[in-house]
Amino acid sequence: MNRYVALLAFIVIVLGGGSLIGYLTLPGEWYAGLAKPFFNPPNWIFGPVWSVLYILVAVAGWRVWLADAGGVAMRVWIGQLVLNFLWSPTFFGLQQTGLALLVIVALLVAILGFMATARKVDGVAAWLFAPYAAWVAFATLLNASIWWLN
Repeated sequence: MNRYVALLAFIVIVLGGGSLIGYLTLPGEWYAGLAKPFFNPPNWIFGPVWSVLYILVAVAGWRVWLADAGGVAMRVWIGQLVLNFLWSPTFFGLQQTGLALLVIVALLVAILGFMATARKVDGVAAWLFAPYAAWVAFATLLNASIWWLN
């Protein structure tokens, strides 16, 4: 397969999947009624931030796939994507903030695990996850705060 077709496939899967899940699990009235911490960002920020992050995640996955498709880093990349895609249905769909907190903590661990394993295969791929790790760390704090306040 042409490497750029593969890159496009990674972007479609990650950005498309994340966008679809986001659309299917829009926050709605339940979320609007929750007590939120003072540092809760405005709702409009999440779409643009996640779009950029999903592209970085896709490019990182593609780079690792090119270097070692069957390796540990690729398996960890897949695992973090599964956890990422589980969080919104858990938080917004099931309205389970505590369970979602467990999912996002596991996601953060998987992201850091990817960075550690990917740096041995492709250092750029590992660094592409740095903004994602920072945002998910913030989102973990936000999720924990919402759980605590409600």
